[in-house]
Amino acid sequence: RESDHRAWTPVTYTVTRQNATIQGLIQGKAYFFRIAAENIIGMGPFTETTKEILIRDPITVPDRPEDLEVKAVTKNSVTLTWNPPKYNGGSDITMYVLESRLIGKDKFHKVTKEKMLDRKFTVEGLKEGDTYEYRVSACNIVGQGKPSFCTKPITCKDELAPPTLDLDFRDKLIVRVGEAFSLTGRYSGKPAPKVTWLKDDIVLKEDDRIKIKTTPTTLCLGILKSVREDTGKYCVTVENSTGSRKGFCQVNVVDRPSPPVGPVIFDEVFKDHMVVSWKPPLDDGGSEITNYIIEKKDTHKDLWMPVTSSTVKTTCKIPKLLEGREYQIRIYAENLYGISDPLISDEMKAKDRFRVPDAPEQPIVKDVTKDSAVVVWNKPYDGGKPITNYIVEKKETMATRWVKATKDPIFPGTKFKVPDLLEGCQYEFRVSAENEIGVGDPSPPSKPIFARDPIAKPSPPVNPEAVDKTKNSVDLSWQPPRHDGNGKIIGYLIEYQKVGDEEWKQANLTADSCPETNYKVTGLTEGLTYKFRVKAVNAAGESDPAHVPDPVEVKDRLEPPELILDANMAREQHIKAGDTLRLSAVIKGVPFPKVTWKKEDREVSPKADIEVTGVGSKLEIRNTVHEDGGMYSLTVENPAGSKTVSVKVVVLDKPGPPRNLNVSDVRSDSCYLTWMEPEDDGGSVITNYVVERKDVASAQWVAISSSSKKRSHMAKYLMEGTQYLFRVAAENQYGRGPYVETLKPIKAIDPLHPPGPPKNLHHVDVDKTEVSLVWNRPDRDGGAEITGYLVEYQEDGAEEWTKFQTVPMLDCVVTGL
Repeated sequence: RESDHRAWTPVTYTVTRQNATIQGLIQGKAYFFRIAAENIIGMGPFTETTKEILIRDPITVPDRPEDLEVKAVTKNSVTLTWNPPKYNGGSDITMYVLESRLIGKDKFHKVTKEKMLDRKFTVEGLKEGDTYEYRVSACNIVGQGKPSFCTKPITCKDELAPPTLDLDFRDKLIVRVGEAFSLTGRYSGKPAPKVTWLKDDIVLKEDDRIKIKTTPTTLCLGILKSVREDTGKYCVTVENSTGSRKGFCQVNVVDRPSPPVGPVIFDEVFKDHMVVSWKPPLDDGGSEITNYIIEKKDTHKDLWMPVTSSTVKTTCKIPKLLEGREYQIRIYAENLYGISDPLISDEMKAKDRFRVPDAPEQPIVKDVTKDSAVVVWNKPYDGGKPITNYIVEKKETMATRWVKATKDPIFPGTKFKVPDLLEGCQYEFRVSAENEIGVGDPSPPSKPIFARDPIAKPSPPVNPEAVDKTKNSVDLSWQPPRHDGNGKIIGYLIEYQKVGDEEWKQANLTADSCPETNYKVTGLTEGLTYKFRVKAVNAAGESDPAHVPDPVEVKDRLEPPELILDANMAREQHIKAGDTLRLSAVIKGVPFPKVTWKKEDREVSPKADIEVTGVGSKLEIRNTVHEDGGMYSLTVENPAGSKTVSVKVVVLDKPGPPRNLNVSDVRSDSCYLTWMEPEDDGGSVITNYVVERKDVASAQWVAISSSSKKRSHMAKYLMEGTQYLFRVAAENQYGRGPYVETLKPIKAIDPLHPPGPPKNLHHVDVDKTEVSLVWNRPDRDGGAEITGYLVEYQEDGAEEWTKFQTVPMLDCVVTGL
């Protein structure tokens, strides 16, 4: 039990030995223990410890101290440090004992004072050049523990150590103007280093604002009330005989910018807005300019009005000005740290400083043709703004209204080809210049010009030839000259020369008597041979002559007929009924042949229009019907021969009526229709037949099939006893033909057949001259009510049956036997 409790706690296990280990006790607490023996019969009395037992680890001497190090050595002293032992033996360390041994001696000698608890000690009064080793022990109330491991042998002499530098600041430092800042750090080195501060490679010295403080181990540079000029690269140098170390810091002392650099330049001034520009501040305050703030003020008022605070450019448009008022502009620069003092402009009046361009000088016109002319001018003064367009106008000299030569801009060239002139008209031209202010005054008009081509003599006619001749004339033909000399061809002069003569004779006296490119030279002598030539004439004169290549003998010419068929004279011509039939051909032959049109070797229909010209013939039939189809022939004939061509014309029309409409297999609800195809299919394949029916009591026909391709149809769904008419029409791609109709009504009833034989005929009574007969009805009545029964008899052995009578009932008495 715990000494301050009364309750006993059993140990958790039973021991059979005479010792036990009790666990789970709390360090620092006092306990009593008791023990009893136990056998089969029971447990004996407890024996108790006489006094309380305090639970704690047993106390020993401390472990050896750790990390004994030599920190400094001079010619007559050694400084050592160490760390406590890992275990103090269960009791606090009361003191440390430092011992030394001179190398070459056997014993260690104590060098520390009594009761030394510091873990650093400097051994002094040593002899320069001697070599020692050191060890240290810890003591507690039990005694002195084991000594630490010995140091390496240490020789007494002055020690050298290169400088070290440990800085408290980073590479960059930003400071607001007016604030103080300091650069601090620690240093070491043997011998003691020299500390130097520099700014931008210039040594710093103390003054009212700059404070430098250096101790054997620390260094500090402080600057009070910093200014922009304190910005720079700061350097601290720590140097002794063994070397040097440097530390750097870029200090940026920031402030709001200085004002923008003036003067404010008015780049553009108009009646309602201005464009101003300026230069950036000389000092941006150590931080990039983020924006400019621009304000305007009417000089008659004291109120500054904001224009913008978001521009980053050094130019700005000042809008919404009142014409004639004077304005001042002020501009601030802004960075992250504030807004500069303003730059204020001079006063400037809001009015247009620029004007429209001057009028150009009188333009010059050149390269005139019948429909165009090139206008050339010099650039006028632009009114202070660049010219953006020229406007060229034209007018006929006698007119009053000027018209723009083009809607498109003309720039930057100073010449323009004016199109669309009317040949022969006299024109003047003028030019205006335009800038962004507007259109200036027009130039003086140019000298008047006529729109016409410069004229030269034409080139000779092309390919003259003799195209026909008779016994006293020759027909010539040619093509116009390749070049008309820019003048209208008035006509042609034709000359001829008898072969063997030197003189050329004129066939026509003036060119305008032959304006076309053909001419008939008459009055020639039959049998003689002639040469011919042609000249073209315009206002400038006659061209060189063009000669017909070969001499021509004057005599009548025979050429057999020739037919050149048009496309509508192909072997087969299909046209739709109602359209116009046109057949035509070009006809040649000398003399011109006689023309004959026929259809199926007979005269063509009187409704046909036939036209014959000197070069061909045309047959035309309007509103064609199917009967206009057939084989058409065209015959041409002259003394030199004849020629015939034929074309089959098919007039495509609706088909004719179907043939032989027949009704069969009549039933009470259906009948079967059959027919034959029309004699005339209209020139196109029959696509389908339309079948209709009509109750004779009704006026309305009802379609019962409109798509049948067969020539038969089962008419279903008839009303029994009703009389019907039927009709059928054929259809092709050109329409539906006429109907063919049944000649008489068809009654919807089942067909009648003879009834079946009566059944079970037998006699029921017999007399000497008569027999009583009875029978049953037959199985089938043949489709109609039985009206009676015919009774016949036959004498045995005879061949003929003798009719007795027809009775309505199922019995009969045959008499007269």
